Amino acid sequence: MNKEEFIQELNKININVSEEQMNNLDTFSSLLKEYNKKFNLTSITNNNDIYLKHFYDSIFLMSIEEFKNKSTLLDIGTGAGFPGIPLAIFNKNMKFYLVESNTKKCNFMQMIKEKLNLENVEIINKRAEDFAKENREKFDLATSRAVTQLKILLELEIPALKINGLFIPLKGEYELELKDSEKTLKSLSSQVKKVYQYNLPKENSKRSIIVIEKTKKTNEIYPREYSKIIKDSKNTK
Repeated sequence: MNKEEFIQELNKININVSEEQMNNLDTFSSLLKEYNKKFNLTSITNNNDIYLKHFYDSIFLMSIEEFKNKSTLLDIGTGAGFPGIPLAIFNKNMKFYLVESNTKKCNFMQMIKEKLNLENVEIINKRAEDFAKENREKFDLATSRAVTQLKILLELEIPALKINGLFIPLKGEYELELKDSEKTLKSLSSQVKKVYQYNLPKENSKRSIIVIEKTKKTNEIYPREYSKIIKDSKNTK
Protein backbone atom coordinates (compact mmCIF):
# COMPACT_ATOMS: atom_id res chain seq x y z
CA MET A 1 0.00 0.00 0.00
CA ASN A 2 1.64 3.22 -1.12
CA LYS A 3 0.86 6.57 0.51
CA GLU A 4 -1.78 7.57 -2.02
CA GLU A 5 -3.60 4.25 -1.58
CA PHE A 6 -3.31 4.65 2.20
CA ILE A 7 -5.07 8.01 2.07
CA GLN A 8 -7.72 6.68 -0.32
CA GLU A 9 -8.49 3.64 1.82
CA LEU A 10 -8.82 5.76 4.96
CA ASN A 11 -11.14 8.11 3.12
CA LYS A 12 -13.36 5.11 2.33
CA ILE A 13 -13.91 4.60 6.07
CA ASN A 14 -14.47 8.35 6.62
CA ILE A 15 -11.05 9.12 8.07
CA ASN A 16 -9.37 12.19 6.60
CA VAL A 17 -5.60 12.56 6.66
CA SER A 18 -3.90 15.94 7.10
CA GLU A 19 -0.49 16.91 5.78
CA GLU A 20 0.85 17.05 9.34
CA GLN A 21 -0.41 13.53 10.08
CA MET A 22 1.22 12.17 6.91
CA ASN A 23 4.49 13.89 7.78
CA ASN A 24 4.38 12.33 11.25
CA LEU A 25 3.72 8.89 9.81
CA ASP A 26 6.56 9.33 7.31
CA THR A 27 8.93 10.22 10.14
CA PHE A 28 7.70 7.29 12.21
CA SER A 29 8.19 4.90 9.28
CA SER A 30 11.71 6.16 8.53
CA LEU A 31 12.83 5.89 12.14
CA LEU A 32 11.21 2.48 12.54
CA LYS A 33 13.23 1.16 9.59
CA GLU A 34 16.43 2.82 10.81
CA TYR A 35 16.23 1.62 14.41
CA ASN A 36 14.96 -1.81 13.42
CA LYS A 37 18.42 -2.60 12.02
CA LYS A 38 19.82 -2.24 15.54
CA PHE A 39 17.04 -3.46 17.80
CA ASN A 40 14.75 -5.82 15.81
CA LEU A 41 11.59 -3.86 16.55
CA THR A 42 9.41 -5.41 13.85
CA SER A 43 9.47 -8.05 11.10
CA ILE A 44 7.63 -5.63 8.79
CA THR A 45 10.25 -3.40 7.16
CA ASN A 46 8.99 -2.64 3.64
CA ASN A 47 7.51 0.87 3.47
CA ASN A 48 4.32 -0.26 1.70
CA ASP A 49 3.84 -3.02 4.27
CA ILE A 50 4.39 -0.55 7.13
CA TYR A 51 1.60 1.64 5.77
CA LEU A 52 -0.74 -1.31 5.28
CA LYS A 53 -0.03 -3.68 8.17
CA HIS A 54 1.06 -1.19 10.83
CA PHE A 55 -0.53 2.17 10.05
CA TYR A 56 -3.80 1.35 8.26
CA ASP A 57 -4.49 -1.67 10.46
CA SER A 58 -3.98 0.43 13.61
CA ILE A 59 -5.94 3.46 12.45
CA PHE A 60 -8.90 1.32 11.31
CA LEU A 61 -9.86 1.14 14.99
CA MET A 62 -11.02 4.77 14.69
CA SER A 63 -13.78 3.74 12.30
CA ILE A 64 -15.82 1.83 14.89
CA GLU A 65 -18.48 3.71 16.85
CA GLU A 66 -17.21 2.49 20.22
CA PHE A 67 -13.86 4.26 19.76
CA LYS A 68 -15.41 7.70 19.41
CA ASN A 69 -15.81 10.30 22.16
CA LYS A 70 -13.49 8.58 24.60
CA SER A 71 -10.77 10.22 26.71
CA THR A 72 -8.27 7.49 27.60
CA LEU A 73 -6.92 4.38 25.88
CA LEU A 74 -4.63 1.68 27.26
CA ASP A 75 -2.51 -0.29 24.76
CA ILE A 76 -0.87 -3.31 26.38
CA GLY A 77 2.02 -5.09 24.67
CA THR A 78 2.34 -2.21 22.23
CA GLY A 79 5.77 -3.31 20.95
CA ALA A 80 7.14 -0.52 18.76
CA GLY A 81 3.93 1.47 19.26
CA PHE A 82 1.06 -0.30 17.49
CA PRO A 83 -1.74 0.56 17.47
CA GLY A 84 -1.13 3.29 20.05
CA ILE A 85 1.18 5.74 18.28
CA PRO A 86 -0.69 5.94 14.93
CA LEU A 87 -3.93 6.42 16.89
CA ALA A 88 -2.31 9.14 19.00
CA ILE A 89 -1.15 10.98 15.87
CA PHE A 90 -4.79 11.16 14.69
CA ASN A 91 -6.42 11.82 18.09
CA LYS A 92 -4.65 14.64 19.88
CA ASN A 93 -7.55 15.09 22.32
CA MET A 94 -7.22 11.54 23.68
CA LYS A 95 -4.63 10.32 26.17
CA PHE A 96 -2.79 7.11 25.25
CA TYR A 97 -0.97 4.84 27.70
CA LEU A 98 1.40 2.44 25.94
CA VAL A 99 2.59 -0.45 28.11
CA GLU A 100 5.59 -2.52 27.00
CA SER A 101 7.96 -4.67 29.06
CA ASN A 102 10.82 -4.51 26.52
CA THR A 103 13.07 -1.58 27.48
CA LYS A 104 14.61 -1.11 24.02
CA LYS A 105 11.16 -0.81 22.45
CA CYS A 106 10.13 1.67 25.13
CA ASN A 107 13.24 3.76 24.45
CA PHE A 108 12.37 3.76 20.75
CA MET A 109 8.80 4.88 21.46
CA GLN A 110 10.03 7.61 23.80
CA MET A 111 12.21 8.93 21.00
CA ILE A 112 9.24 8.86 18.59
CA LYS A 113 7.09 10.67 21.16
CA GLU A 114 9.66 13.45 21.44
CA LYS A 115 10.31 13.69 17.68
CA LEU A 116 6.60 13.98 16.89
CA ASN A 117 5.77 16.06 19.97
CA LEU A 118 3.09 13.60 21.08
CA GLU A 119 2.15 15.13 24.41
CA ASN A 120 -0.90 12.84 24.55
CA VAL A 121 1.24 9.70 24.89
CA GLU A 122 2.68 8.05 28.02
CA ILE A 123 5.24 5.26 27.60
CA ILE A 124 5.21 2.75 30.46
CA ASN A 125 8.05 0.23 30.74
CA LYS A 126 6.35 -2.37 32.94
CA ARG A 127 4.88 -5.81 32.85
CA ALA A 128 1.21 -5.68 31.90
CA GLU A 129 -0.09 -7.42 35.03
CA ASP A 130 1.86 -5.06 37.31
CA PHE A 131 0.53 -1.98 35.54
CA ALA A 132 -3.05 -3.29 35.67
CA LYS A 133 -2.79 -3.95 39.42
CA GLU A 134 -1.61 -0.39 40.01
CA ASN A 135 -4.21 1.23 37.72
CA ARG A 136 -7.50 -0.47 38.41
CA GLU A 137 -10.78 0.90 36.96
CA LYS A 138 -9.00 3.82 35.27
CA PHE A 139 -9.43 3.65 31.47
CA ASP A 140 -12.29 4.19 29.01
CA LEU A 141 -10.81 1.89 26.37
CA ALA A 142 -8.18 -0.82 26.22
CA THR A 143 -6.71 -2.55 23.20
CA SER A 144 -3.89 -4.72 21.91
CA ARG A 145 -2.66 -5.97 18.58
CA ALA A 146 -0.76 -9.16 17.74
CA VAL A 147 0.15 -9.90 21.36
CA THR A 148 -1.24 -13.18 22.71
CA GLN A 149 -4.44 -15.19 22.93
CA LEU A 150 -7.63 -13.47 23.96
CA LYS A 151 -8.23 -15.15 27.31
CA ILE A 152 -4.78 -14.07 28.50
CA LEU A 153 -5.31 -10.52 27.27
CA LEU A 154 -8.66 -10.31 29.06
CA GLU A 155 -7.08 -10.83 32.46
CA LEU A 156 -4.32 -8.31 31.72
CA GLU A 157 -6.59 -5.53 30.44
CA ILE A 158 -10.09 -5.80 31.93
CA PRO A 159 -9.01 -4.93 35.51
CA ALA A 160 -7.67 -1.57 34.29
CA LEU A 161 -10.96 -0.58 32.62
CA LYS A 162 -13.62 1.57 34.23
CA ILE A 163 -17.01 -0.09 34.79
CA ASN A 164 -18.71 0.00 31.37
CA GLY A 165 -15.30 0.51 29.77
CA LEU A 166 -14.53 -1.38 26.57
CA PHE A 167 -11.77 -3.77 25.60
CA ILE A 168 -11.38 -3.66 21.79
CA PRO A 169 -8.56 -6.00 20.70
CA LEU A 170 -7.51 -6.24 17.06
CA LYS A 171 -7.50 -9.84 15.91
CA GLY A 172 -7.41 -11.96 12.77
CA GLU A 173 -9.59 -15.04 12.96
CA TYR A 174 -11.35 -14.76 16.31
CA GLU A 175 -13.97 -17.50 16.67
CA LEU A 176 -11.89 -20.18 18.41
CA GLU A 177 -10.21 -17.69 20.74
CA LEU A 178 -13.56 -16.23 21.71
CA LYS A 179 -15.06 -19.64 22.42
CA ASP A 180 -12.00 -20.49 24.50
CA SER A 181 -12.50 -17.28 26.51
CA GLU A 182 -16.10 -17.81 27.70
CA LYS A 183 -15.15 -18.82 31.24
CA THR A 184 -12.63 -15.97 31.55
CA LEU A 185 -15.18 -13.41 30.36
CA LYS A 186 -17.60 -14.54 33.06
CA SER A 187 -14.91 -14.49 35.77
CA LEU A 188 -14.00 -10.93 34.81
CA SER A 189 -17.65 -9.71 34.69
CA SER A 190 -17.40 -8.88 31.01
CA GLN A 191 -19.44 -9.60 27.91
CA VAL A 192 -19.07 -9.39 24.13
CA LYS A 193 -21.16 -6.58 22.72
CA LYS A 194 -20.22 -6.72 19.05
CA VAL A 195 -17.67 -8.03 16.56
CA TYR A 196 -16.52 -6.04 13.54
CA GLN A 197 -15.05 -7.98 10.64
CA TYR A 198 -13.23 -6.55 7.65
CA ASN A 199 -10.55 -7.41 5.12
CA LEU A 200 -7.20 -5.66 4.99
CA PRO A 201 -6.90 -3.85 1.62
CA LYS A 202 -4.50 -5.13 -1.05
CA GLU A 203 -3.85 -8.56 0.52
CA ASN A 204 -7.49 -9.18 1.56
CA SER A 205 -6.55 -10.90 4.83
CA LYS A 206 -9.26 -11.22 7.47
CA ARG A 207 -9.34 -8.87 10.45
CA SER A 208 -11.71 -8.52 13.39
CA ILE A 209 -12.30 -6.16 16.30
CA ILE A 210 -14.06 -7.66 19.31
CA VAL A 211 -15.95 -5.17 21.49
CA ILE A 212 -16.03 -6.41 25.08
CA GLU A 213 -17.75 -4.45 27.85
CA LYS A 214 -16.79 -4.60 31.51
CA THR A 215 -20.07 -4.73 33.45
CA LYS A 216 -18.89 -4.78 37.09
CA LYS A 217 -15.87 -3.99 39.18
CA THR A 218 -13.18 -6.63 38.71
CA ASN A 219 -12.48 -9.04 41.54
CA GLU A 220 -9.30 -7.97 43.37
CA ILE A 221 -7.61 -11.30 42.67
CA TYR A 222 -7.19 -10.28 39.02
CA PRO A 223 -4.83 -9.96 37.33
CA ARG A 224 -2.86 -12.84 38.80
CA GLU A 225 0.85 -13.45 38.29
CA TYR A 226 1.59 -13.94 34.61
CA SER A 227 2.98 -17.45 35.15
CA LYS A 228 -0.34 -18.45 36.74
CA ILE A 229 -2.33 -16.96 33.86
CA ILE A 230 -0.22 -18.85 31.32
CA LYS A 231 -0.40 -22.11 33.27
CA ASP A 232 -4.20 -21.93 33.49
CA SER A 233 -4.52 -21.06 29.80
CA LYS A 234 -2.59 -24.23 28.89
CA ASN A 235 -4.55 -26.41 31.28
CA THR A 236 -7.91 -25.31 29.88
CA LYS A 237 -7.11 -25.94 26.22
